[in-house]
Amino acid sequence: MAITVSELLAEPQLGLRLLAGKAGLQHRITWAHTSDLPRLWEWVTGGEVMMTNGLSIPADAPGQVELAEALVAAGASALAIGEKMHAPELTPEFLEACDRLPLPVLNVPYPLPFIAIAKSVAESSLLEESRRLRQTARIYDLLRLAGSPSQWQTLAEGLARELDAQLFVVDRACHHPWHPDGTPLPSRLADALRPFISSAPAAGKKFQWHNTAAGHVLMMDIPTHEDALLVVVPASAPHPDAVVLLHAASVLGLELSRTMLALEDQRRLGAEFLAQALEGRYGAAELERQLKRFGVSPDRFVAVSVRGLEPGQFAGIPIELWRHGLPVINLQQGDTLHLLLPGSPDETLLHAVPHDAWIGISRPADAAGLQHARQESLWAAATAARNDSRLARYSEGPSWLGLTGVEEGRDLVQRLLGPLLEHDRDKHSELVRTLRTYLEQQRSWQKTADALFTHRQTVIYRIRRIGELTCLDMTETATLAQLWFALQLHDAMVPQTQPSLFAGT
Repeated sequence: MAITVSELLAEPQLGLRLLAGKAGLQHRITWAHTSDLPRLWEWVTGGEVMMTNGLSIPADAPGQVELAEALVAAGASALAIGEKMHAPELTPEFLEACDRLPLPVLNVPYPLPFIAIAKSVAESSLLEESRRLRQTARIYDLLRLAGSPSQWQTLAEGLARELDAQLFVVDRACHHPWHPDGTPLPSRLADALRPFISSAPAAGKKFQWHNTAAGHVLMMDIPTHEDALLVVVPASAPHPDAVVLLHAASVLGLELSRTMLALEDQRRLGAEFLAQALEGRYGAAELERQLKRFGVSPDRFVAVSVRGLEPGQFAGIPIELWRHGLPVINLQQGDTLHLLLPGSPDETLLHAVPHDAWIGISRPADAAGLQHARQESLWAAATAARNDSRLARYSEGPSWLGLTGVEEGRDLVQRLLGPLLEHDRDKHSELVRTLRTYLEQQRSWQKTADALFTHRQTVIYRIRRIGELTCLDMTETATLAQLWFALQLHDAMVPQTQPSLFAGT
């Protein structure tokens, strides 16, 4: 068992003297730590006697009281101050606060070295160290033994029993459970911790006890995941050992890493399946079987298209949806992320998707309507972008560019751009790209040639060829307006880097 402040005072060779905080003499000391840095409490992990030459102690009464209160809130067992060093005069307000909290304040006689105190604490902690080693071994055994579908829940419950504490692993930003099988923070605890979580920078202190309205609570990082925060609420005194807690956080981090590897493998397989399904490579029975395999009902799901983000911003969206308990199949194609989801979880989507993205949701579909559902979700995403709205439903959104649905848009694109798309496919030409660039460059031959890294005469030939294939007069403003309109529809309904669905249909 760890030495108490009273037992440390009783060691005659040290000659320590109590200045204040008599009510805290039974505090147990896990370690002795020396520091003269400002904000001394930031170096407390719980149970230490903090030893200082006095440079950390403010000269004014309010500053000294704040120091005492912060040390207690961080979990310090006692404060030891070197005699005849650099400490200012201890104010009556400080001594009264230490009696009230309580925080034992020890006078270290000159010239007793602090190392003598540290050795006494260490020697008395040999038995405690043996207990700590056995407990650490049991913690790592939990990771090895808890091999089941409910691995996370089994591991978290085992650690909670071992530490005699409640454990919560939450997302640092939103405070929701990091794992779908995780336990949510109780509302009272979440409210008490919110000021501490929101004010703590990601690069700040990694291990901090807080004295909150919900009791003494520890917040610490999960080593392998910077967005994961471990919240520990001890069920009894003394608090769990700091070293053991660090090992517990490491075990949780290892399990999170293992989970993320499995999730990434599942995501890759799902993307391969969805890409082939959208190309029509599955028969009806196999398509239904594959959807069930990924946890999506083949009888009712929605297609979701997310647009308006840089390609690297899409990666976290499926993970956020998974964390909130949603089975998801996702496929990223250029500037668009396609998702298949059960139901229509608008609130969860708005939480998981960055605020500057556009979300389009199809009508409920079954396996036979998968491809059409994807078209509806793309149309809805374009509607959201056009109307400056984060989310739009195909079934509820207003008409876009004067058209009411995918069928009308497909017919118009096929009529105006179909010949060009088919020519590009068969001849490996770039008529559609040239047309788009020509219109973007305000019909300037030279600017279009520069943008395409080609000769001006080549651009002139291609534009004439576009007129021949579409049977349209390329000198007419009305013609150019129609083609621009068709290009907007085509780009909305076909993600970048994906072959057009219109050529040859």
